[in-house]
Amino acid sequence: MQPINMHATAIVLGERGVLIAGPSGSGKSSLALALVEKFRTAGQFAKLVSDDQVFLSAYQGRLLCHAPSTIAGLVEVRGLGPVPAEHEAAAAVDLLVRLVPAHEVDRLPEGTSELLLGCMVPRVMLAEREIIAAVPAILASLGAGFLG
Repeated sequence: MQPINMHATAIVLGERGVLIAGPSGSGKSSLALALVEKFRTAGQFAKLVSDDQVFLSAYQGRLLCHAPSTIAGLVEVRGLGPVPAEHEAAAAVDLLVRLVPAHEVDRLPEGTSELLLGCMVPRVMLAEREIIAAVPAILASLGAGFLG
């Protein structure tokens, strides 16, 4: 099966893959960079997989992601454009973060999952462009409270 292209950003934090989806301007790249920096500052492994466009495929019940070759190793910095970044070739996705308008976010959400390419992936819905609030929510979802 051919990989599908999703408008999203993918990163690896420690041993966990995170897929951040949302419309243009919702803060996908900024959130990814903040999370990578948070992990690296704590002495943990963290790298970009792909920014803005991600190829998704399924393998043995796991959702996998990798960058299109034309943008591998690039991340968009708002106001500056694409800049080189250390990157990982591919990752399994352990968490889907959907950035949505703030009014669509439940104050006390139930844990949910989303089906992507036949794979159930844990999902959190967070307010777009609210990086400071999103980082601890994602860390908690990953069980990475030790970085707080």
